[in-house]
Amino acid sequence: MKETLLDSAGKDRFVGAYRYDGYSLFDILEKRILQKTNAEEFGPMIDVFVEIENEKGEKVVFSWGELCYPNNLHRILIANDVSRIVPSKTKDLWKLPSESKIIAGNDLITEINISSPVKVTVKSFPESFKVVKDLSPMVSERIVLFDQGNPKGVVVDYPLGREITYNTIFYGRGKGIHSTEPFTGLMLKDILARAYPVSRENLQKGIMCISAEDGYRAAFSFSEVFNRNDQQEFLLVGTKKGEDGGLFRIFPAADFFSDRAIKSVSEIHLGY
Repeated sequence: MKETLLDSAGKDRFVGAYRYDGYSLFDILEKRILQKTNAEEFGPMIDVFVEIENEKGEKVVFSWGELCYPNNLHRILIANDVSRIVPSKTKDLWKLPSESKIIAGNDLITEINISSPVKVTVKSFPESFKVVKDLSPMVSERIVLFDQGNPKGVVVDYPLGREITYNTIFYGRGKGIHSTEPFTGLMLKDILARAYPVSRENLQKGIMCISAEDGYRAAFSFSEVFNRNDQQEFLLVGTKKGEDGGLFRIFPAADFFSDRAIKSVSEIHLGY
């Protein structure tokens, strides 16, 4: 991992390059039987997130999907062993951490890597949405953006920008194969950047909930959307006016399963 933090001016400050070994958070949490507080309203686990706290009271968050659904598992660790990755020419010896750490292997800026974690809490996103099963046709003509419950803006048109195409095997955890068609869209983080700026607080504690017109929803950490080092971006996919499942969809390129691919996106909430 190439560790980099934000300095006082919000610029990147390189710390060092390391190899970490430890315990996968996926392995720790996978077998736990969770009692969701909102299970009667929404049964799936995809609106759940994990809050980790250290001895100093610092907190960081991961979405359940980030831990349990990625194409590449076991990239989020409680690390208890570390070694330097030493450049062959300069022989730079980066300072070695002396405590256990949370390691988020897919993060570009590593503000989530807090030391000495002591507490793990699993929570459901605290926003309620009306669930309408089998809504057809399902269309949302706009996306309303919220920050801590306060309106931050509206997306009504598919923005101009450089589109990305991902070839994929679109496979759900429950229903299996959906399609093998590619998805083309804009990076979600570019669309949301004005409403949700990158900051240390957002990188560490920001948790987002994206909901559909029918009340389906999923949680995403701010960092997994805005702060990736693996180029497996979340896309905002536009559809034709009036198309079932439109006007906007989310494609999670980093996920093995398709469960967090939200159709007819109607609201995006950022909370802590």
